[in-house]
This record gives sequence, structure tokens and C-alpha cells, in this order.
Amino acid sequence: MKINGNAIRPGYLINHQNRLWVAVKTQHTQPGKGGAYLQVELKDVKTGTKLNERFRSSEAVERVRLDEATYQFLYEEKGDYSFMNQETYEQLQLSDETIGEDKIKFLQEGMNVQILLHEGAVIGLNLPDTVILEVIEADPVIKGQTATSSYKPALLANGLRVQVPPHIEAGAKIVLHTEDMSYVERAKEAKN
Repeated sequence: MKINGNAIRPGYLINHQNRLWVAVKTQHTQPGKGGAYLQVELKDVKTGTKLNERFRSSEAVERVRLDEATYQFLYEEKGDYSFMNQETYEQLQLSDETIGEDKIKFLQEGMNVQILLHEGAVIGLNLPDTVILEVIEADPVIKGQTATSSYKPALLANGLRVQVPPHIEAGAKIVLHTEDMSYVERAKEAKN
């Protein structure tokens, strides 16, 4: 689908210079001389290389639509991650480069993810917005520190270090945003 060059938004996937790029950042610029343009930071979907490009409103850009399918994460073996399509039961192996280092940390057996496909080829995946993880180590609360809204460092079962409220201790399960690794709340206990 063709769109105007100034209509690009972060997250859009575009075909530019015969390659697929995802828009990371955009900034409208109105120079003193000449017409306005949109400065766009692009990231190559396959290689991860970045490119800064200027688009004017008169330019037409090809926006690419992706197909999404729900897959369940099964297991990891020697750097290959196995997923199963929830409708067709077809299995798929993805490398850690395809998934991305920042997303691998959150994968849990049985987790449903959205696999992103372009013309049948996998170009990435989207995690759920939040995940539940166990705190395995948390700093003790310092007396008098609870008067202000302060957070303390904690180590999670997946090896991530995050900031949690003072009342969270080792053994607690917490809900964490996958996008920015921020604490959401203490996980609710399941009732039998």
C-alpha cells in the first residue's frame, strides 16, 4: 500500500531501496529554506543495520503489511527455538538472531507469541505485553527508605536485573512489562 512520505510512523514496515525496513523514530522538520520533510530512522529487518532517511510529503512510500500467526513456544535446543502453530500444529524453528536477544530472555515454555511473516518468511515475533517471573534475589529494605516511593534492585529467574518496590522479596512472583522491563505488580496467587 502506498502512503505519503510524511505519513510514516514508528513501527511501520516499509519497502525502501528494495529492502524491508522498520521505522524506529520519526521527526518532522521545517527548515528555514525549502519544504518540510520527515526525518526517519530506519532499521533493516534482516541485518539490523540502521539508516537515516528524509521523506517529503510528495514522495510515495510502499508500506508493507505483515501476516501474524499465533504460535506456542515449545522448547530451546542448541540455539534453535521451537514453536507450534496453534491452528495447524505446524512446527517452526527460529534462531536467536531472528528472535532477538532482548526477547529471548522472556520466552517461557507454553507461552503464546505472535510470529510476524512477510511473504511466508519469518521476520520476527511479538511477545505478550506482560510476563510473570520469579524474584530469586532482592536487596533488603533500608530502614526509613519506605517513606518515599523508592525501588530496589532484584534478580529474576531469567537472569534479568530490574527495579522492584521495597515489599518484594526473594521467592515472590511479579508481573513485568516485556517492552521496557518495568515492574507492574505482584502476581496474583492461583486458587485451587
